[in-house]
Parts: sequence; C-alpha cells; structure tokens
Amino acid sequence: MKQICPEEIRHVHAPPRGWGSRPVTLIPGDGIGPLVTGAVEQVMDAMHAPVYFERYEVHGDMKKVPEEVLDSIRKNKVCLKGGLATPMGGGVSSLNVQLRKELDLYASLVNCFNLPGLPTRHQNVDIVVIRENTEGEYSGLEHEVVPGVVESLKVITKFCSERIAKYAFEYAYLNNRKKVTAVHKANIMKLADGLFLESCREVATKYPGIKYSEIIVDNCCMQLVSKPEQFDVMVTPNLYGNLVANTAAGIAGGTGVMPGGAGVSVFVPTPIFALDSPAAGNVGADHAVFEQGASAGNVGHQKLVEQKKANPVALLLSSAMMLRHLQFPSFADRLETAVKRVISEGKYRTKDLGETVAPKRSLMQS
Repeated sequence: MKQICPEEIRHVHAPPRGWGSRPVTLIPGDGIGPLVTGAVEQVMDAMHAPVYFERYEVHGDMKKVPEEVLDSIRKNKVCLKGGLATPMGGGVSSLNVQLRKELDLYASLVNCFNLPGLPTRHQNVDIVVIRENTEGEYSGLEHEVVPGVVESLKVITKFCSERIAKYAFEYAYLNNRKKVTAVHKANIMKLADGLFLESCREVATKYPGIKYSEIIVDNCCMQLVSKPEQFDVMVTPNLYGNLVANTAAGIAGGTGVMPGGAGVSVFVPTPIFALDSPAAGNVGADHAVFEQGASAGNVGHQKLVEQKKANPVALLLSSAMMLRHLQFPSFADRLETAVKRVISEGKYRTKDLGETVAPKRSLMQS
C-alpha cells in the first residue's frame, strides 16, 4: 500500500489570507471512509471553512500507524479520520487502538440524539456516552499460555478511572447535564470494575449538583432499548462503552448519523468546551481525533462502497464539532444547521435513512 509522503500532502483549499486557516490531519481510512471524508472535503471547500487537510493513506492491514502520520497529528493537534478496518484474528493489532495509545486519546465521546425529521422508535433521546479509551480489555495484553489456552488481561488503573470520571463530570457540569451514570460489572469483576466504581464515586462527591447513579452493563443494555430517555451522561470502561455507544446510536437513528471522536472526547479549554450541539470524538490532553461516533461494521461494507451510498452525516456532524474545537463556532453552526435542515426536509436521504439518494447529491443540497 503506497504511503503518501509529506511533500505529497493535498490541501483541500487555500482560504483567503487573514482567515487564520488551520491544518488538520486527514485519514480517509478503509471501506466507506474515503466516501464520507470526501463528502466532508467538498462541504468544507464549498463553505470556505478556514481549515486545510494534510492527507495520509493509512489502512487497517498495516502493521502500525506510520510515524509521519503520528508526527502530523502531534503537530496539528487535530485529526479527522474515516474508519480503519481491523482484521479478525491473526494477531494483527488494531490501528485505532494504536492511535489512542500513542496519542493518549483517553476519552471517547459519542452523543446519541434524535434528529428532527428522522423517525425512530424512541423520542427524547439525548445520551452522551463517555468511554475510557486506553486500557481495560483493549490493552492488547494477550498471549497463548499453552497450545489451546489463551489468556487476555483486563487492566484497570485508578489513574485512568479517575481521569475519565473527571472528564465525564466536567462535561456534564459545563453542558448543563443533570446526571452521570457509571456502567460496570462489579458484581462479577469485583476488583477491576470495583476500582472503576470507587474512582467514579470519589469524583462524584466533588460535583454535588450532578446526580450520580450506577448500573450493571447487562441491565444497562436492556434499559437502553426499553427506556433510553432515562439516561443522560454515561461513563464506562473501554469495552462496555463500545457496546453501549453502538446500541444507543441504533436507538437514536443509526450509526450513519451519530458523530464521535477519540481524543473524541474532544477536549476544549473552558469556556469553549461548553457544547450546545451533538458531538463525538476521541480526545486527549493534547490531541483530538474526530470520526464517526459508532461504526458497527459499516467501515468495510463493500456494497455501500460499490454503490457509493454511504451516509456522510455522522462525519459531517463530527466535522462541525471539529470546527467548534478549533474555535470556529460560526462555521460549525452553519454546517450543523445545513445537515439538520436536509434531514428534516426529507427530500434527500441515503438508503439507511429511508431513501436511495447518493450521498453526493444529498450533501450538495445543504
């Protein structure tokens, strides 16, 4: 697979002088990734957003994320990426997990919400799933003890548990959220999930104005599909957050419309951090990576790729969050308003939203 060198970086457009244009690392990724990132590039160009992209080809079958890509993200502080497919089995590590570890993207944030004009089984859904992104079952500590016996270690630390709990409560406080729910399995994993709960409880005492509750992960999934409106902000260890976010996304309208990020817990200094719109991403102390909030297998959906019917809404909304993170709120508002208007009018929708309009035609209406 050819790796694009720094001198081959493609700038989407050159904003007028004085606009304070910002470089953003772009990873189109695999499967539908190039389709939806391509849609974002067109929209950014059309609205003259003050950003330009440094594009790098990264694919899930690579052994590791190229160092020049990591250097670009470290330099730019912000990345927009399509999905990276991870081969099943075979000992090939996930590049998504590599990115999170290399850049310490400790928080993943996915906002699952009802979009006006998009019919769903449940109404009044507005759930923020905040997931610890660097340890737990995703630590990658697996080995074969003896032939036929494999051991996989789940690592939970007080430092990471407190850090994600503080992030969740601070997010709730700054965004006028009323409740934080910790998702766990401490009834079985008494030490590991017990430490996670202990950390959440300690942090909760410092935010008396925010209601704190706890729920076992299996009951959580049942409650999500029956009464999702009861949840507000949810804070979870790594694996549970992946399951909960995808479930919540399906309830609220589908994975094609839910934005997200790593470093997708997009960290923006106060007061810029206060959000009044749906968002998701992966965030660390120094970097933010914006992407589709919940993939649920869409990354490698070959039929969508061949028919060019991938839904760009999730990544467009994630891009709006990126613009807000870069302190371009007026551009973020314009993009969000345009996307919501197109969906609300219902004239142009991709197949997963009930129609068969190609994404290019749909986004051009905005």
